[in-house]
Amino acid sequence: MGRSLKHLVDLVNMLMDKGVGLKSLQDPIDTTNAQGRLVFNIFASLAEFDRDLIIERTQAGLSAARARGRTGGRPKGLNESAKKKALAAEALYAKGDMSVNGIAETLCISKATLYKYLRHQSVAIHAIKTPR
Repeated sequence: MGRSLKHLVDLVNMLMDKGVGLKSLQDPIDTTNAQGRLVFNIFASLAEFDRDLIIERTQAGLSAARARGRTGGRPKGLNESAKKKALAAEALYAKGDMSVNGIAETLCISKATLYKYLRHQSVAIHAIKTPR
């Protein structure tokens, strides 16, 4: 409901100023009385604490992995299948007989992937006239 404990408490206070209370159907939260507000604030504090712990543990895990020489993310470059398609894309593009859409359809790739492959092959990209 809120991005942080402060945001959540501010939201509930704004609702209370407008005469709106918050009642949970499954939890003992009812901000129309003091006891319900206490329970609400305790739950909100615990949720924020848990979120902060998750962030700290994630950062510690990433740091430990980096210290062991591990890197995240997708490997750089192209796999063997993509390299073959990149070579074919380069050849078809250089020939100039097909449109960009035609090359992409022939190789069963998107236009964005076609351009990525051409950049990988260091091909100068220029406007191609669509064959009639």
